[in-house]
Amino acid sequence: MAKEELDLLQYEKKLYAKGITLIAGVDEAGRGPLVGPVVAAAVILPPNYQLEGLNDSKKLSEKKRNYFFECLKKEAISYGVGIVDAKTIDEINIYEASRLAMNKALDNLSVKPEYILTDAMKLPTRENVLPIVHGDALSLSIAAASVLAKVTRDQIMYELDREHPEYGFRFHKGYPTKKHLENMAKYGILDNYRFTYRPVKELEGRDNHEKIKQ
Repeated sequence: MAKEELDLLQYEKKLYAKGITLIAGVDEAGRGPLVGPVVAAAVILPPNYQLEGLNDSKKLSEKKRNYFFECLKKEAISYGVGIVDAKTIDEINIYEASRLAMNKALDNLSVKPEYILTDAMKLPTRENVLPIVHGDALSLSIAAASVLAKVTRDQIMYELDREHPEYGFRFHKGYPTKKHLENMAKYGILDNYRFTYRPVKELEGRDNHEKIKQ
C-alpha cells in the first residue's frame, strides 16, 4: 500500500476552518555558515495555495528553489525579508539573531497576518504564533518562507563571491567545508565573518589578527 502523501496545508486548514486566512509562514536560512548574515522570510500565501513540488528548501535543487522563488514573489499575498549581519550575530548569538531576522521579516510584510507559523521558533513579542518542529517540511507556508530566505541568502553569497572569488563562496555558501577552511587559512579572515564561531575564532587566535582584512 502506498504511503499516504503528507498534506502540507494541514496546519493552515485548521486555521481556515476558524475563519483565519492571513497566515504568515516564517523561516530562516544561514545559521551554520561562518560568514555573512542570517536571513529570514515571512510569507502569506493565498488560501489553499498550490504550487506543485514546493517543499522545504533543503530538499530542493537550486534550480527548483530559484523557480519557486520567482513564483512566490508574484503569487503571495505578501512577503517580507529580514537580514541580520555577522556583527550582530556575534553580539547577540545566532539563535537570537535568527529570531530578530524573523521579526524583521514580519515587520516587512505589507499585510498584517492574523496568525504566524514558524519553524520551531518562539516569538514572545508576537500574538497567535505556533512554532512547529520541522515546520519547513510540514507546512506549505513555512516551506515557502524557507525558499525565499534561502535564495535571498544565496544571492548575498554570490555577491560576496564576486568581491572575493578566491574564497569560493559560490560553492560552499559560507559553510565550513574543507576547501573553505583551507581558503580561510590561506587568504585570511574577512570582516564579515562570524568571529564567535569556533573555526574563525581559532584561526583568528592563531594568526593574531595578522590576516584580518578590513
